[in-house]
Amino acid sequence: MATEPRGDETPPSEETYEREFSFAGELRNVTEARLAAEDFLGALARVAPPGEHEYWDDILLVVTELAANVIQYAPGPFDLRMRRTFDGVHVTMRDSSTTRPEPRPFHPRTGGGGIGWHLVHTLCSQVSVVVHDEGKDIHVFLPW
Repeated sequence: MATEPRGDETPPSEETYEREFSFAGELRNVTEARLAAEDFLGALARVAPPGEHEYWDDILLVVTELAANVIQYAPGPFDLRMRRTFDGVHVTMRDSSTTRPEPRPFHPRTGGGGIGWHLVHTLCSQVSVVVHDEGKDIHVFLPW
């Protein structure tokens, strides 16, 4: 949960900049996840602006790609968790599928997707997938 600066003008601990959102797993939730991420980044930027303007856009793109992949490959509810780290933002997407994401060939002339997982790996400084009994968590770290 994001907090406001204290009255003595010292910023709150970075650990307090965390939000979690839950979604039903409907197509419209891709947009809702992006908007939730944008709200989180807006609150974060008021206290700690991004080091580069592109960082904001990169985080929104990754959240959008992860949410779209959930809708396409892991039908059901999903959760988005965003947390400020020392030098970036940690995004966790939890879904109901135990199948690990796999890169697919990308053929720009024929369409059909295949670029999302490549984009995630390109834009993130670290990507990991943790499979558990109820599904999986995808953890990504991006600079801020």
